[in-house]
Amino acid sequence: MHLWAEEDQKIVAPSLLAADFSRLAAEIGKINRSGADWIHLDIMDGHFVPNLSFGPAVVEKVRALSNLFFDVHLMCSKPEILIKSFQQAGADGLTFHVELGDRVNDLIWQAKSLGLKVGLAVNPPTSMILVRPFLKLID
Repeated sequence: MHLWAEEDQKIVAPSLLAADFSRLAAEIGKINRSGADWIHLDIMDGHFVPNLSFGPAVVEKVRALSNLFFDVHLMCSKPEILIKSFQQAGADGLTFHVELGDRVNDLIWQAKSLGLKVGLAVNPPTSMILVRPFLKLID
């Protein structure tokens, strides 16, 4: 579960990775009834992080089951090739990693140009100083 602070309020965002994938529709129903604000969807490409999760096709199917805000966290080496696909699949917001360096600004603007909210994630060993230049650009 991820907690976000938005204008002095907490946002509860259960992660889809915690779901029982053999009962995905029922699990989404539980999230919908739980009082959660968002659904957090961890997208892992097997390169940026060693695990592999799911892609736009799963997000699109789950989107049909929930009206909650979909926070799609792209733990991917090349998120720029995925932005439009996840927007079309039903993402409301994308979270990129500040570790992507000089590509972060372009990623933010590419996502915003499609009407998406944008967040930044930081891996534990990364300095928070790297986030500062982007604070006024992210939601």
